[in-house]
Amino acid sequence: MAQMSHAKFARRALAGMAVLALALMGLLVGSNQFGDGSYAPKLGLDLEGGTQIILEPRVTGNREVSPEQIAQARDIIVQRVDAGGVAGAEVTTQGGRNIVVSMPGTPSKSTEDAIRRSSQLQFRPVLAIAAGSPQPAPSVSPSASPSAPASPGASGTATPSVAPSASVPSANPASPSATNNSAIPGALTTGTTSPSPSPSPSASASPSASPSPSPSPSPSGPASTPAGDPFSLEQITPELTAQFTALNCAEEGSLDELVDDPDKPIVTCDADGAAKYILGPVVVSGDKISDASAGYQVGPNGQQTSRVEIQLNLNDEGAKQYADVSKKMVVLQQPQNQLAATLDSRVIVAPSFNEAILDGNASITGGFGIDEARDLAQQLKFGALPISFDLQTREQISPTLGSEQLRYGLYAGIIGLLLVVLYSLAQYRLLGLVTVASILVAGLLTYLAIAILGWSHNYRLDMAGVTGLIVAIGFTADSFIVYFERIRDELREGRSLESAVATGWDRAKRTILIADGVNFLAAIVLYVLASSSVRGFAFTLGLTTLLDILIVFMFTHPLVTLLARLPFFRDGHRFSGLDPQKLGAVKKTSYAGRGRFTTKPPRVAGGEGSAS
Repeated sequence: MAQMSHAKFARRALAGMAVLALALMGLLVGSNQFGDGSYAPKLGLDLEGGTQIILEPRVTGNREVSPEQIAQARDIIVQRVDAGGVAGAEVTTQGGRNIVVSMPGTPSKSTEDAIRRSSQLQFRPVLAIAAGSPQPAPSVSPSASPSAPASPGASGTATPSVAPSASVPSANPASPSATNNSAIPGALTTGTTSPSPSPSPSASASPSASPSPSPSPSPSGPASTPAGDPFSLEQITPELTAQFTALNCAEEGSLDELVDDPDKPIVTCDADGAAKYILGPVVVSGDKISDASAGYQVGPNGQQTSRVEIQLNLNDEGAKQYADVSKKMVVLQQPQNQLAATLDSRVIVAPSFNEAILDGNASITGGFGIDEARDLAQQLKFGALPISFDLQTREQISPTLGSEQLRYGLYAGIIGLLLVVLYSLAQYRLLGLVTVASILVAGLLTYLAIAILGWSHNYRLDMAGVTGLIVAIGFTADSFIVYFERIRDELREGRSLESAVATGWDRAKRTILIADGVNFLAAIVLYVLASSSVRGFAFTLGLTTLLDILIVFMFTHPLVTLLARLPFFRDGHRFSGLDPQKLGAVKKTSYAGRGRFTTKPPRVAGGEGSAS
């Protein structure tokens, strides 16, 4: 019964291995037929070449860039590159000022923008809003008096007499808006409209409006807050009014000279240029974001919707600041009760508070796709660059090693494989064919895994990874040698082949697991602590170690178990590699009675039972 159970398990294991191989093949074929996969593994920067971009810090006035800022920016860019799945990229500094990013292949423009974008999300109170570009002069109806001062009762807000009106709606419908199920969404309404094409005569945002040299807020409403308060309209100076009036968001480069000082109000546009804003100082900064993730919003019924959202989690300090801000702004009137979320100095959403929020969670939804939202979430998660960068140069670079070195590496791997095969056949005769078959199956699974990882995770095989694959041939052969030698030891003790296979496996598998465990731990340490040039070696070493365990347990041992039932191996044929007599098996001596002893040759068939 034990022998039958061993054979049954062996057949099931081999069938499972065949199913796994076919499933990986089907996945690879499917990625090519229905996706952007490739049958060939993707190659790294040193084997294929790629793109090199040089980023130059953007500075205004007499500001200087410190080495600490450059080092911090490089670390953040490295995290963004790794999180974006750009494998094999190199990020270095040049001259202590520029940052050089070398990436294999040809990265998309969105990838480049995601790497060099500052991605500083800040929350600023809205002081005034108007249409983003000059509008046609409004026609004055007979009943309207252009010279009449703005009435708090009419607009619901208090604004400077000729400053941009705060009553113009704040958000473009195409821009992201707040949702209703978290800190931002729960506290802010989404019922805003696009900027009015015709602001009221008393608060025109067109360039023809002549700003007052000294805006004087109305005595009632938010303008009566103390000076220095980030929500106070007293911050709208004549200079800000002039900038606001002259700003045309439709012009390219209209914000190139913007200096975003978190302690001062700014004049800026929204993401698509439909509206322009005067915003107060930062009340919650982006460094208070502890985590950010992107996905599809869940509806009230618990079902996933098609609406994309970015979920933000603020740390304790940020949650407290946000709670204090919401308490203050919820009692203000439109638009001073709006809190703008700015990304790289542009407004991405500016909804209104309708209740105080205390839990420190936020969610932004709106006009972006899932890929864009995930890129943005990764940038917010790893923090903003301390400085902004402009693209200085972008050029294609040739491989540092090239196809010739790759060919030599493959030749070395083939030679090593042939030597292992020759040694196995010489040492183990036809049993060595099990080693050959196992190495071929391991090579097939390794190839499929690397090709699929190139499609699913953009993994790229560099020269260090090729070296890891070559070294893995020796590690894999070690496992087979340990197993076969254990079987031979049991045969020397006089066991039958089937019993020797079962007992030898029980002893060999512990040794194999310990050896592969040490290799895998070494691969993890190398991958975590070593530089990017060594990570390729560590990754392929860890991958092949796991595959070695899979092959030995699910292919090699089951195959040997079934071969042990064949007469050629069971009877110890001299070419089987398992001939007990050639192995020097111990002859058994038994007591025959009357002081006589008999010596029997070792058994090669049947046996005294197999070990379970």
